[in-house]
Amino acid sequence: MDFSSMLACEFAKQVAEKNIDLMKFYSSFYEKMNKLQNLNYIITQNSFDNVIKQIKKLQDEIKTKKNILENKPLLGIPISIKDCITTKNIRTTAGSKILDNYIPAFDATIIEKIKNAGGIIIGKTTMDEFGFGTFSTNCAYGIPKNPNDENRSCGGSSGGSCGFTKKINMPHIAVAESTGGSISAPACFCGVFGITPTYGRVSRYGMIDYASSFDKIGSVATNLEDAILLLNVISGIDEADSTTKKSNKIYLGKNRKNIKLAIPRQYIEAIQDKNILNEFERAKEILEKKGVQIKEVELSLAKYSVSCYYIIAMAEASTNLAKYCGLLYGMQENPEQKHFDKYFTNIRTKYLGEEAKRRSIIGTYIRMAGFRDKYYLKAMQTRTLIIKEFKKIFNEFDAIFCPTMPIVAPKFCDIEKLRPKQHYCLDILTVGSNLSGFPSINIPFGNINNLPIGMQLIGNHLEEEKIANISLLL
Repeated sequence: MDFSSMLACEFAKQVAEKNIDLMKFYSSFYEKMNKLQNLNYIITQNSFDNVIKQIKKLQDEIKTKKNILENKPLLGIPISIKDCITTKNIRTTAGSKILDNYIPAFDATIIEKIKNAGGIIIGKTTMDEFGFGTFSTNCAYGIPKNPNDENRSCGGSSGGSCGFTKKINMPHIAVAESTGGSISAPACFCGVFGITPTYGRVSRYGMIDYASSFDKIGSVATNLEDAILLLNVISGIDEADSTTKKSNKIYLGKNRKNIKLAIPRQYIEAIQDKNILNEFERAKEILEKKGVQIKEVELSLAKYSVSCYYIIAMAEASTNLAKYCGLLYGMQENPEQKHFDKYFTNIRTKYLGEEAKRRSIIGTYIRMAGFRDKYYLKAMQTRTLIIKEFKKIFNEFDAIFCPTMPIVAPKFCDIEKLRPKQHYCLDILTVGSNLSGFPSINIPFGNINNLPIGMQLIGNHLEEEKIANISLLL
């Protein structure tokens, strides 16, 4: 059977109908996954023995239960997990050496849901350390290479998730995570669908946080149907996460009439690549021919979104990183009668990467008594105003439409020349929706010199179904 073009949702149906030998399939899957090791997509594999145990359990259920897909929609599907989400008995590092030996004793809520739905965890994907990065170059376990050009970035911080999804060329869905665009950016650079849901739609219990008021767990797949399938499974209220919201199941195929899309002028002006703008015009023409009304709007606070995001995110990150001091959490060494301050400094100096140190220092500075009002509180006030400005647009329009990233996947040699601030500014098209907790979808659309680009739709809170169905028009 040819699996190269098979959707994961179709794969699950074939498994339920006993048309697929899961043992043979996973032998082939692991063989191919091992061949991709030099591309650095996977940090830790789930052992094949563990996979065999899961397969045998599923096979017993397939024999005894009717309509098994009703309760197990992910039946037999390989699922990769971003390495910031805890998986019982599988090493979880968040891409950092300070967690190199951390093997969780519990599963995150979404992992329990995936297992209960019949999904099979195949491993943990590479990421920027604690999610700190736009290009997946701040990785302690090898930098993932773009599946379309190995000299270029996968994007970050979910680079391993998106690169592996594109390259494996077999039924598979990835769990990814976004703080400021960490699903959208790599999905765009690798040419896959990435869904960043509404903040609170998916439980964060068991996730190693970057910035707690931003972090959102989403899905990545080569097609929209599979990405929605996984998102439906992991969504829902969780008593262990007070921020979770009740959400309805997402259905594709609903026809919508009188669709109105807004294009923020400030977003288009931020794009200097004429080729991306040309592809965007082509996407607009396709939508307009299908009856979609498109209008340019003002998003006047967009110019503050990057600085606002990084001030708040770094402040939150510095508090979340504080626990990794070598006592209860993180790598530990023999104190050798050192004073705590020296021991703490030694552990963090040795095991945290450069960007993690930078964000910890800046975040601590922002929270200091003399600067908190000047920076942090003003950023929080600006965040509220940005949310209101987005909401005003959604009162008139169904969604916001624009390119996902202002550039194509850059070469590693060019990334090395960028200063940190230049890295941060490239998030201009993605931080707004993450800052505001709105859902978004990256839609692969066209390519420039064989490098994929993406268009994104941003919707109002809990309107994933609306933007998903609009995306089918492209």
